[in-house]
Amino acid sequence: MQRILDYFPQLTPHQRTQLEQLDPLYREWNERINVISRKDIDQLYEHHVLHSLSIARLVRFAPGAEVLDLGTGGGFPGIPLAILFPETNFWLVDGRGKKIKVVQAVAEALELQNVRALHSRAEELKHHFDFVLSRAVARLDKLVNWTGRVLKKKQQQGLPNGLIALKGGRVIEEIEDLHNRHYTEIYPLSDFFTESYFTEKYIVYVQG
Repeated sequence: MQRILDYFPQLTPHQRTQLEQLDPLYREWNERINVISRKDIDQLYEHHVLHSLSIARLVRFAPGAEVLDLGTGGGFPGIPLAILFPETNFWLVDGRGKKIKVVQAVAEALELQNVRALHSRAEELKHHFDFVLSRAVARLDKLVNWTGRVLKKKQQQGLPNGLIALKGGRVIEEIEDLHNRHYTEIYPLSDFFTESYFTEKYIVYVQG
């Protein structure tokens, strides 16, 4: 938790309290439904919360913006970002009902009024969004195919509407597979955070 405060000193007391609650909440739920690997739960704040909040280094979501967290799993990156941007609307979607049950319970416990959790597939979504977020869901070409139709045309932020994906590994190959059909930018997380965990981890932005 101290790492979070070091990187985000502007957090309000209420936001700090909400973030502090994540550890006991996820430990409790992890005993019932495995949303975070057993060996990883002790690294919740670095490997999941701080990783999620890295997106805030790229964009500050505007009040009233609509953001989709596609394949949210247990609520990452959506839950930490919803805490950081309480005036932004986050839709956390996953095709696995058990995961969404956990997301709903965590959001309710934290009293996050800006989170909507849905058990749904990407193809079934009717709503439109300013940004689509993804963390360890699929390759970029698949994500672009899934999300292009749900992005709003109207822009309300400095960064144009698009896909923001947290990626690792052979990300350059994934970008090359887009065959220059989309404008992309890549941001190494090691530029933002000093922890070794973030070596060879990236934010990839694909303009819609």
